[in-house]
Amino acid sequence: MKIKKSKGRIVFEVVNYSILAFLAILCIIPFLHLLAVSFSADEFTSKGEVFLIPQGFTMQAYEYLAQKKEFFTALGISVMRTVLGTAISLIVIVMTAYPLSKTDGRFKGRTGFTWFFLITMFLGGGLFATYFLYKQLGLLNNFLVYILPGACDVWFVLMMMNFFRGIPKEIEEAALMDGAGQFTVLFKIYIPLALPSIATIVLFTAIGQWNSWFDGIMFMNDPSKYPLQSYLYTMIVSSDPTKQSGFTLTPEQLEALKNIGGKNLQAAQIFLGILPIALVFPFLQRFFVKGITVGSVKG
Repeated sequence: MKIKKSKGRIVFEVVNYSILAFLAILCIIPFLHLLAVSFSADEFTSKGEVFLIPQGFTMQAYEYLAQKKEFFTALGISVMRTVLGTAISLIVIVMTAYPLSKTDGRFKGRTGFTWFFLITMFLGGGLFATYFLYKQLGLLNNFLVYILPGACDVWFVLMMMNFFRGIPKEIEEAALMDGAGQFTVLFKIYIPLALPSIATIVLFTAIGQWNSWFDGIMFMNDPSKYPLQSYLYTMIVSSDPTKQSGFTLTPEQLEALKNIGGKNLQAAQIFLGILPIALVFPFLQRFFVKGITVGSVKG
């Protein structure tokens, strides 16, 4: 049976959808502008005449990037840190949250461990202490500096812990009575039930890894080990395109760069930099609301 909508409901939906459509357009316009600039000739971009439609259509910036080894090296490092960092973080978070979700009677010292993790959310040693610690651990100029320091996100641990605590204890007790061990309970019962929260953790961890740039600038002495975002940062802040990211350009690259505007090249690299994560996000974002809701703190 079709329910007839009231006039107030119709007005609300029209206004609501209009506002959402307007906000969606505002979010898309910067990407379209970036794409238009990357495909435009320098004579138009240098004068600020490009908005959403390419002027003097050219693919020189992308042809130049196809021959630029350091760009794809940085891209590969970002892909590697995103995949490995997300996988390791997920393992650490789940393995930490599972025992913390138990009661004090089943896991002695659980409250103390929980407070230990909570304190790290509010207190830190500062940049100097962090740099010195990484130096002592041998993480400077080491790929592991991208992965290990942030492997255990306490906020995600708390979210996963609260989700695990919401699973009926009777399910676990029945499995234990049938002879299942804790790892069996975790991997065959808890994790399948926690897929929405896991998808949320994967989404935000992957985005955080992909967008991270400061650790590359701060803890890497060799520009060839920069992730993509660190590489793009040094490129954007550099006033001389021939010295971007600390790399020395070949004579062929210098010659090709003469015909490409700095804005065009920057736009092309930034667009390619955000494209991979932008393609992945729509497939995982549908889990976001459900994952946050089921993992929220319960009263």
